[in-house]
Amino acid sequence: MATQPSKRLETFPNPRPGRLYEIAFDAPEFTCLCPLTGQPDFAHIKIRYIPDQKCVELKSLKLYFWSYRNEGAFHEAVTNQILDDLVAAMDPIFCEVVGDFFVRGGIRTVVTARYDRRERGENAAAKTGS
Repeated sequence: MATQPSKRLETFPNPRPGRLYEIAFDAPEFTCLCPLTGQPDFAHIKIRYIPDQKCVELKSLKLYFWSYRNEGAFHEAVTNQILDDLVAAMDPIFCEVVGDFFVRGGIRTVVTARYDRRERGENAAAKTGS
């Protein structure tokens, strides 16, 4: 069976819960479509996060990125959607997604979206009732 694109982000247990450490991903071949023209938009997507209880599994992240290849999305929307989906899947302490989109019409677009649970005053113990 051939591998197919998927919007499902798989996770696995953080091997060091309670320790603050950062994980970074660099995906220089992200592709989506311009929602107005249908032409391909290419981007370099960078992700940094501090996990809490879960980490994202890399193959599922690759298939997730692939799922955008034939979808129309504005740069701002797709960058924020990636962040929203990562936060929903992992519930990290911190996550940042940078969409560095290649030049089109003489303009390069860089979109940075962040989530930081610490700025919201939330913590894992409060969420679990511990």
